[in-house]
Amino acid sequence: MTREEKAQVIEALTAQLAENPTIYLADISGLDAGSTSNLRRACFKADVKLAVVKNTLLAKAMEAAEKDFGDLPTVLKGNTSIMLSETGNAPAKVIKEFRKKSEKPLLKGAFVEEAIYVGDDYLDTLVNIKSKEEVIGDIVGLLQSPAKNVVSALKSGGGKIAGILKTLSEKEG
Repeated sequence: MTREEKAQVIEALTAQLAENPTIYLADISGLDAGSTSNLRRACFKADVKLAVVKNTLLAKAMEAAEKDFGDLPTVLKGNTSIMLSETGNAPAKVIKEFRKKSEKPLLKGAFVEEAIYVGDDYLDTLVNIKSKEEVIGDIVGLLQSPAKNVVSALKSGGGKIAGILKTLSEKEG
């Protein structure tokens, strides 16, 4: 690979690091061709981009990026694959599901919404991270609950203020 080709790869990686809020580093070495194909298919279905990268080039891209990757560059040893996603827990879910049948991929580290996780021990933590859509759904559900109580109080109390107050006080008690 020429110096110019390396510079192009670093530039492309730097752009990908800038564009994606979720970056996972994993070790998929040792997977046979069939397993690798299955992993790529699982990533595609989960809208996760998977690519094998050279550690030295990724390290240079991390240095050039405007994000603070903290200790994440320390995991760039051995075989490294990068998993990019818009959803914070999508790559973790793919890894966890895939590991039901295989020992790999191993999580080396992750950068999720500016938080850094180093090591495979964080896989369950990352699986449980809620996406923005899930958090918004939870908030909307919580906000709708009191409104539903008021509507049901209006219906059950015949629309009279005393009935509404009685119903609401029963719900609080």
